Amino acid sequence: MSSVVLPNPLHQFQVKEIFHLDFFGVDISFTNASFFMLLTAFFIIGFMWVSLHKTKLIPGRFQFVCEASFQFIEKMIQENTGDKGRCFMPLIFSLFFFILLGNIFGMVPYAYTFTSQIIVTFSLAIVVFLIVTLVGICRHGVKFLTLFVPKGLPVLLYPLVIFIEVLSYLSRPVTLSVRLFANMMAGHTILKVFAGFSVILGGYFGMAPAVFTILLMGFEFLVAILQAYVFAVLTCIYLHDALYLH
Repeated sequence: MSSVVLPNPLHQFQVKEIFHLDFFGVDISFTNASFFMLLTAFFIIGFMWVSLHKTKLIPGRFQFVCEASFQFIEKMIQENTGDKGRCFMPLIFSLFFFILLGNIFGMVPYAYTFTSQIIVTFSLAIVVFLIVTLVGICRHGVKFLTLFVPKGLPVLLYPLVIFIEVLSYLSRPVTLSVRLFANMMAGHTILKVFAGFSVILGGYFGMAPAVFTILLMGFEFLVAILQAYVFAVLTCIYLHDALYLH
């Protein structure tokens, strides 16, 4: 009797080379992760162009969705950064929808979830960290360092509190990237495991894990939206710190 082997749930995260590219000895091959990142970017650009290239006073479906998206991001920025943060609308809008669509595209069978790769999420987090830091330095100069010294702090506590604040500030890219990466990887792994149980058990016995898999898919869609929202909101909060300090 042949035994059925449960598929490896981590196989879906494997980066596969589509075609090889070499730049002065550095491997910059085009992979499945690269393909889905480009697909996501082109989808966003294409949707924006279709929605806005012929705007109407009474918006159609695509224009309505596009305008509602702008209003949603604008409200998020206004609530978390105030009027000074409105100039960062393109950044927050791009981050939110790039991560959101990357998460959702990963739910499609045989697609690849590039937000489950720590190098991708860490790169996004580093970009946010550098932009926030540069904004703070350009707007406040040396005064930006007061971000690490809370008002009213006793002088004796300066060394300890400054150390904690600097460590907390430098850990932002790590926490921002790991939160997104870990949630997407964990959710997809659990989905793969229960889907595998459903296939292996088959028949009536496979119905329970199949139903649970469907429920998990709904929950994973919610997580996909929530994680994009959390990433965007935290970016707004970090920008608020850089714009207003304490």
